[in-house]
Amino acid sequence: MCSFHRISYDGALGASDETIRQDLDEMQRYGFKIMRNPARAQSTVPSQKGPTMSWQRCLVLAMLSTTLVLGSGTSRAAEPGVWKAGLAKAKITPDKPMWMSGYGPRLAKEKLHDIWVKVLAIEAVDGRRAVVITSDVCGFSKASYETICAALQKQCGLERSQIMLTCSHTHTGPALRECLHVCWPWNDEQARTLVEEYSRWLEKTIVEKAAEALAQMTPATVWATEGMADFAVNRRNNPEGEVTAIRQRGEALKGPVDHSIPILAVRTPAGGLRAVVFGYACHNTTLASLEWSGDYAGFAMIALEQKHPEMQAMFYQGCGADQNPLPRRSVELCQEYGRMLAEGVDRALGKPMRPVASRLVTAFDFVELAYDRNLTEAELRAAAEETNVLGMISKRYLNQLADGPLPKTYPYPAQVWKLGHDQLWISLGGEVAVDYSLKFKAKYGPRTWVAGFTSDLMCYIPTLRIQEEGFGQETGALRAYALPASDWTRDVEERVTQGVERLVAKLK
Repeated sequence: MCSFHRISYDGALGASDETIRQDLDEMQRYGFKIMRNPARAQSTVPSQKGPTMSWQRCLVLAMLSTTLVLGSGTSRAAEPGVWKAGLAKAKITPDKPMWMSGYGPRLAKEKLHDIWVKVLAIEAVDGRRAVVITSDVCGFSKASYETICAALQKQCGLERSQIMLTCSHTHTGPALRECLHVCWPWNDEQARTLVEEYSRWLEKTIVEKAAEALAQMTPATVWATEGMADFAVNRRNNPEGEVTAIRQRGEALKGPVDHSIPILAVRTPAGGLRAVVFGYACHNTTLASLEWSGDYAGFAMIALEQKHPEMQAMFYQGCGADQNPLPRRSVELCQEYGRMLAEGVDRALGKPMRPVASRLVTAFDFVELAYDRNLTEAELRAAAEETNVLGMISKRYLNQLADGPLPKTYPYPAQVWKLGHDQLWISLGGEVAVDYSLKFKAKYGPRTWVAGFTSDLMCYIPTLRIQEEGFGQETGALRAYALPASDWTRDVEERVTQGVERLVAKLK
């Protein structure tokens, strides 16, 4: 049994000479047979670096043979150099009325479609393992994140750097404990109990499914590419009510965007598609209804799984803090954006993809982000007079203040994976602005993906540009997120950037 894969390499993609040599050597070591296309080999088109690099612009025809050894139960795909991968998923649609997250308090009783937690476990040839967890929720609190990491370390031996906990940031998903308190009636004891019970069940389910995926890993190949979808709009620079008219006039929308779709595909040794993990930098906020859904991302995953019934589709949110799907607020538009995203993924799957060598290195650190100033005791006492959510949270901080000063920094989670020779996957906590994705791609090259909203959704993470513009919740919204401070210091972007730099340096 065999399967054919076409892989094209181009110097203009930003890969170095050494990287391309390593990739070709790696494919030959796995059993690929390499041939150059004579027409492309004679090309005189220069690369971005200037000199002609005709060998880099060849078309590689690769055949991976998975000759089965009868009676032994082994195959060529199980030899060193090939990945192992395992999958698991669980439906997490609440089975009783439950509070939603993302906007003001909403109690959902019905569903537009089911919502899910999905897990991909991978293992490189040296035994290094990791899990990618995607979820149809608005975000996780630090409390939930710490609980999940501790359980996975105890049960599966995974360190924090090996756990990528992501969310879709759907605003039609369930409220979770200690996260976005102002979006549900946290000040009501019955509501807190309901959300606490669901959150604990969800955390337990995530750990169980991660363990399940790790326990059933089988030989696989891993591939990387990027797609494109253009419905994300910079919401800070384009008034929502004017977007349709601007487009109809044929005018360009303003502000930075990232319309790229990073795609990780997992295949069987015979070439069958097992899983696709993909991201997009855009708030998952087409809907604000009282029905459970994964919003546009949910519809995209449904469309992909309908077209590829044997495949598990997994979505994570990119750096979409200042991006919206516009126009919005109808199921029809939500389905359309989901279709556009799914088609962007599917088109990319149908084109040559980069084989990812069976190498995995992971790094994690907490970066200390500084508060501009803490709320004073007088401010907390004034707020504590209110009977709303922020009033109750202010009382909590007053109790902490009696035991000593409030913290002046926040431990911000940053994570970097390196898959194969040079596929970087950066994961950042909080609601991350699109500038970070564009910045790290420019800094580390086109084979760089950036996920936002991972691990801990503590608040917005702005860049200096957004802070200097000085308007909108994207500047931080620390108070709304129940943090004991008014704002971040103006060096928040510098601190995040330096933290990522340190992690990338560890991977070399």
